[in-house]
Amino acid sequence: MATKTSLPDVEKEAHFDYAHLSNNVVQDFSWENITVTVKDRETKQPKEILSGVNGLVQAGEMLALMGPSGSGKTTLLNVLAHRKATPSGAIERAIHLNGSSTDLQTFQKLSSYVEQEDALVGSLTVRETLHFAAQLSLPSWVTKFQRIARINALLEAFGLRGQSEALIGTPIRKGISGGQKRRVSVASQLITSPKILFLDEPTSGLDSAASFEVINFIKIIAKRNGIIVIASIHQPSTATFELFDRLLLLSQGKVAYNGAVSNVKDYFANLGLHMPLYVNPAEFIIQLVNTDFSNDQGKADEQLLNIQNAWSRSNDAAVIAHAMRDLSSRPPTNLKDQIPSTRLTSANPLFIPLTLIHRAFIKSYRDVVAYGIRIAMYMGLAIMMGTVWLRLDTDQTNINAFTNAIFFGGAFMSFMAVAYIPAFLEDRQLFVKERQNGLYGPTSFMVANFIIGIPYLFIITILFSVIAYWLGNFRPSAEGFWIWVMWLFLDLLAAESLVVLLSSLVPIFVVALAATAFANGLWMSVNGFMVPPGSLNVFWRYVFHYIDYQGYVFRGMMVNEFGKRTYSCGDGCNCMYVSELQDQCRIDGKAVLASYGYDTQNVGKYVGYMLVIILGYRLLGWLVLYLKRT
Repeated sequence: MATKTSLPDVEKEAHFDYAHLSNNVVQDFSWENITVTVKDRETKQPKEILSGVNGLVQAGEMLALMGPSGSGKTTLLNVLAHRKATPSGAIERAIHLNGSSTDLQTFQKLSSYVEQEDALVGSLTVRETLHFAAQLSLPSWVTKFQRIARINALLEAFGLRGQSEALIGTPIRKGISGGQKRRVSVASQLITSPKILFLDEPTSGLDSAASFEVINFIKIIAKRNGIIVIASIHQPSTATFELFDRLLLLSQGKVAYNGAVSNVKDYFANLGLHMPLYVNPAEFIIQLVNTDFSNDQGKADEQLLNIQNAWSRSNDAAVIAHAMRDLSSRPPTNLKDQIPSTRLTSANPLFIPLTLIHRAFIKSYRDVVAYGIRIAMYMGLAIMMGTVWLRLDTDQTNINAFTNAIFFGGAFMSFMAVAYIPAFLEDRQLFVKERQNGLYGPTSFMVANFIIGIPYLFIITILFSVIAYWLGNFRPSAEGFWIWVMWLFLDLLAAESLVVLLSSLVPIFVVALAATAFANGLWMSVNGFMVPPGSLNVFWRYVFHYIDYQGYVFRGMMVNEFGKRTYSCGDGCNCMYVSELQDQCRIDGKAVLASYGYDTQNVGKYVGYMLVIILGYRLLGWLVLYLKRT
């Protein structure tokens, strides 16, 4: 797609140099003898999924990593990007920039990685997506004017100017097309002017026209700014395939070809493997090295071995080896010495949580799935509860009904926090992507996640309480109402913190849902309503009851309702609970509390316990995110 203004022109007008990190800083990116060994599941013996892979890419070139499924291309891409390649296994690698090794921090500042799945916030616009990418990644010395200039330049360069105010799109609200989403994903990673760009299946899910469009935009940017692009790609169209400068073809973890795309046809023809006319060259070479569906497995394995051996003995392989020897013979260079110190700084860590809160706030009020549906659910529950326990009289026959209502309100409000799981898993996916790109860590994410939830949970608490509390005729006083609100609010904070912990531990929706439901069932069973605390089995009481946040909520609400209220004994004055008011034909609510072993003292201590439990869940969630990198 043609653009009216070129990227350098826009940046020049803004007095901003896109290549502030000089084009000469990273001249080449090379790797030698990359080998990844894992334990075979069946034989339990060591198995190489990558074996002795060498490669070299120059500034401004695009390299395609191709091969059949299971050939090792994604593993190689992750190894090159300094990411976790396999859950377990030994990795041998020698990776160099300009012929010299560099530390991880510097490498992350020089590179960006675009995931196969678009980890975008669907309720943000295209411009907002780039804005928050800039806020999270650019150092503080970049002025607001320069950030806007960089965003405008990327919108122009990727043909997204016309869609800048369009939403990315959610399951409920239609947004931009798949090809445009991929362009936004790439543009958001180019916001930091990286010199190496890794793309994991950038055309996945796109048709041939959209695939060509995305790769063509990337090629223009790469050539113009000397960016090295390394992309794993499955089976591109002929037009898309020819956009790449180099091809690294893998099969069964070994190199079958590593050279110019323009030489592919002649190279395999010299091996006696002639490409028919009008055949997609990408499909042709993939079929050559794919032995999975061969009718004659022995013949296919023999042909693949011949192709791999031919490459290792080829002049092209020798040229690459010679070039890498030349690079290694250079005097060692320290890239940090060539890069302005401001380029190696990150965004101000004090402002990152504020940026995450701002982004989450926009998402939460635009995306009804995050909190809108939850508010509707809680409102429905409040109406149901208020009309079932409608205007209960203060008669002893209703004491059990009041007690049941207190349990139901606290327990089911907690249980319905499972509705937050999908929204959190989406936020976590984005966090993992941005963390792996070195933008921020679990502390900023957890702080922002907690703070953004507070106002929404408080709104939910107020809306629920206004309906359920007064319809149910609980203790009719402002004090009683606000104490109820406090306990319910703490209940929701604890429930959502539990969701965050379990969803961080097992980030799979069905499993997280099951684990959260089980945990809530456990807390309901031991909170003191089903079985009074004094009658609980010793194991359940001492192992779970005292860490059960629902138990403290139930206790606090019971004290709030019965601690300052009396109930009539009805006709005949046959009081169900013995109290000092029996001679007045009434029951002091404290007698009801005594039957559960509760008193009206130490309520503040129970509030403290709730805060400790909430903090504990959040700290454990932080620890899980800290230890888990994916």
